[in-house]
This record gives sequence, structure tokens and C-alpha cells, in this order.
Amino acid sequence: MKESAQPLPPARPRFKPYPAYKDSGVEWLGEIPAGWDVRRLKRLIAEPITDGPHETPEFLIDGVPFLSVDGIQAGELIFEGCRYISEEAHKEYSRKCAPRRDDVLLGKAASTGKIARVKVDFEFGVWSPLAVIRPDKRDVWPSFLEYALKSAATQAQIDVLCTSSTQKNISMRDIPIMVVCVAELREQRAIAAFLDRETVRIDALVEKKERLIELLQEQRTALITRAVTKGLDPSVPMRDSGVEWLGEIPAHWETKALSRTLLRITYGFTNPMPVADAGPYMLTALDIGDGEILYAGARRTTDEAFERLLTDKSRPRTGDLLITKDGTLGRIAVVGSERVCINQSVALLRFDQAVQVAFMQHTLRAAPYQERMAFEAGGTAIKHIYISRLARMAIALPAKDEQRAIADFLHRETARIDALIAKVRDAIERLKELRTALISAAVTGKIDVREEVA
Repeated sequence: MKESAQPLPPARPRFKPYPAYKDSGVEWLGEIPAGWDVRRLKRLIAEPITDGPHETPEFLIDGVPFLSVDGIQAGELIFEGCRYISEEAHKEYSRKCAPRRDDVLLGKAASTGKIARVKVDFEFGVWSPLAVIRPDKRDVWPSFLEYALKSAATQAQIDVLCTSSTQKNISMRDIPIMVVCVAELREQRAIAAFLDRETVRIDALVEKKERLIELLQEQRTALITRAVTKGLDPSVPMRDSGVEWLGEIPAHWETKALSRTLLRITYGFTNPMPVADAGPYMLTALDIGDGEILYAGARRTTDEAFERLLTDKSRPRTGDLLITKDGTLGRIAVVGSERVCINQSVALLRFDQAVQVAFMQHTLRAAPYQERMAFEAGGTAIKHIYISRLARMAIALPAKDEQRAIADFLHRETARIDALIAKVRDAIERLKELRTALISAAVTGKIDVREEVA
């Protein structure tokens, strides 16, 4: 056996610690730099912490922007697609709460712990799930406070102070008692400048990797679409399919209505079913992912109810294809060996012997068929497609041997692309973890970054 190489020496840390530390007096915080202090949030604010109105305003198509906790996305305030209220309502609500530049907003209900600093000068209002924290700039630099509140230490405090395990809330009385460790003001500004620079770099890398995922997904879609509409042999003669939205197909393929390939097409139960901790899965449209059944979040019912309350139309068999027909339209998965039942938001397709289910799964996930299902869908708020329309949809179909060859090819090639996507997603998660760790280390004094911005 070849002798293993000698281990490399450990990499030199990029950031050094502070020269001296002291006990913070807070058990979970540990030591902090000798020149730093631990303060409660109420000692760092210019005005008492406020929140928005607890009533529901009348929303308008246009007017003064009005944000709730969903207006904080990825640590920033997002006004696109927000609600609007009248000038009169805004004037009334502003007597209690009027956010301005450099205020820090904190999500205190439902999505607790979301943090964003106000970086705009125009007027807007906030609803009650948001608390408005106005830093006293004599004691704390606004961007430093923003990073401190986003740090793991503060997020852990928020989690502990939350009053419910279902829909979490942190009370207005508890927000001011949270503790933050602070350096002198000039050092805070240096730390904030360092984090601004470093998080922008990390965010740029994340954005590039997210774009790479989009490109890989586009490649995957194009690969599937070409294979299930043109075949694998580019040299075969083509002919007009006779279906405008389908275009040309190989000359030896058939075009037929989906119903002519099926033994059965139906949808699931509409009656209420008892819920149990164990037993057959009850699948809704939300439980069908992109090519897979999401068992982890699916509810279950009892064996007795499964047998007594449901007919065969609501109980798919192994190898049946499921397709979402309401809401998340056109998501497709094949039933495995688990005992499952479906509700009315899911259609069941059972194919005849001339059809390879794996081929049909890829076919119905291809762009032309997905676009056709969307075109055929009705409804305004929630889209749905009738199974009668689904059954009439045209399908380009080769012989079964060719179906199997195409399905095998797509299984192999999409698995390769999916593996690449998984690696990129893993890299994104590591970058996000690095971002969080860097913020936490800098605002708690675990690393000394003063020379980095000298």
C-alpha cells in the first residue's frame, strides 16, 4: 500500500483575536475584549421602542408604502409588491410610529428575529409585527447595531424570549432587555465597515452560485424537453405533429390524446378524513414536489378510515402517476410502495401496458406540456385544471422500447445535473454559514478586524 502523504500544517487564521479579554458577566456570551462593554438594548436607543398599528388598515392600490414582517427579505427592506395605505391613515399611524433612515426594524411576531436597517429617506409605515428601534448614535452606530441584532447571540436571545412554540412572538417588554456587547463608537464604525465589505463579497459569491443553479435547471429542462419531443437520434426524419404548441416530432412517433394512453384518470377525496400519527399518507398538492412525493410534511390517516371511507379512486397503486391540479399546478411524482391516498387537489393517472411510466413522468414535466397545462388552467386566485381538459391534452409517443431508452437516458443525465445542483447548493449553505459566523465573531469581539479597515 502506498504510504500516505504527511498532513499539511494548519492554515494560518486570517483574523487574529484582541490582545486582551475580560469576563462579560453573561454566561452564554463568555469573554469579550477588555475595552468593550455589555449593554441592554434599552441603554442604546434614542427613543422608546415602538411598533405599528394593531388594527388592519384599509389597503389601497397606491399610496404610502406599508410594511409588515414579510417586507424583510434576506436582511433588507423590500418595498416591491408591498401594501399601501392612504395619506390620512399614514398621518394617524405616524403619531405612534414613524420609521426613518437608520432605524432598525425587528420582526416580533410569526417570523421573529428578522432584522433590517432603514436605508431610504421616503416615508412609509409599518404594521404591528414590526418593532422600530432607533439607535442613539452617541452610543451605538446604526449599522453595527444591525449586525449585532443579526448575530447568532442575539438571535438566540430572541428565540429564548419568544412566548409561543407554534407562532412565535416576542413582547415589546422583552425587546429592550436584550443584551448587546459594544466597543467604543469609532471601533463600532470600523467593524460595521468591515462587515459591509465582507458580506457584499460573500453575497456576490452566493448570487453567482444561485445563477449557476438557474442555468443548470434551464439545461435540465431543455434536455428533458428535447428528449421527449424530438427523441435521442438527431438524424431521424421529422414531421409536423399536427399540434401547434407541440411542433415537429419524429416521423415514426404517434400523436394521441393523453386519455388514449390511460386505464384511469381521476382525482381524490373531498370528504374530511381523520388524522393520525401513523398510517397511510394523505397527500395534497403541497405534498407533491418536483418529481418526488414529500412524505416528511404529509399528514396521515388511520388504516380503518383508509379502508372504510375511501374508494379506489382516492387510493393510488404503486406505479401510478400523481399530478397536482390545484394551486401548485403540474407537479408530478410516481407512487412508490407506501400506502397513500390523495385529496381533490391531486389527479391520479394509471397508464396502460403500452406506456412506460418513467417516460410519461419526464414527458409531463417537459416545458411544452407544463405550459399547456398552465394555458388550460382556470381560476383567478388559485389555478386549477379540470381532469377532462388534462385527458384531452395531446401527447407525442414513441414505441415502448424507445420510451424506455429515453427514460433511462434522462434518468442518468438528470441525476448528473441534480448532483451538480446539490453541490452548488451545499456551497451556498457553507457561504451563508460563513457569513453568519463572521458577523457573530466580529460583533462579539472574537476577532479583531480593526487593521482590516485601517
